[in-house]
Amino acid sequence: MDDLYREYILEHYNNPLNFGQLEDPTFEAEGQNPTCGDELHVQVRLSADGATIDEVRFTGQGCAISQAAMSILSERLTGMPVEELAGLDRDWMLELLGIQLSPARIKCGVLGMVVVRTGWARHSGSAAPDGWEGMDELAWSGGAG
Repeated sequence: MDDLYREYILEHYNNPLNFGQLEDPTFEAEGQNPTCGDELHVQVRLSADGATIDEVRFTGQGCAISQAAMSILSERLTGMPVEELAGLDRDWMLELLGIQLSPARIKCGVLGMVVVRTGWARHSGSAAPDGWEGMDELAWSGGAG
């Protein structure tokens, strides 16, 4: 079964979904994981009423886990009510990936989710998400849109 999940990760790494840029995103954010060299720039467009995620695009570079995880995440986020963003956490993201990650690779796997949640928090004017212990070296940019 692990081989199937590895193939799934490699497929998303080699052929990422939603890779590219949006014109006029509602919000965007960037994050880096310097431990592994991962970099992501995520753009999100919300529905006209601001209640649902209409589109997600990302660009970046890094290891297969970080890039595949963002591809998988972008697919899952499309159509999601924004109120659900606050409930996304490390365990949710790792379950979405469907593979066991070593402690050193967990930051790679959750980077995209952290970038999206932080971008949403900045856009909506709310506090940054709680519970990001060990993520202090991630660098953020982007602001209210």
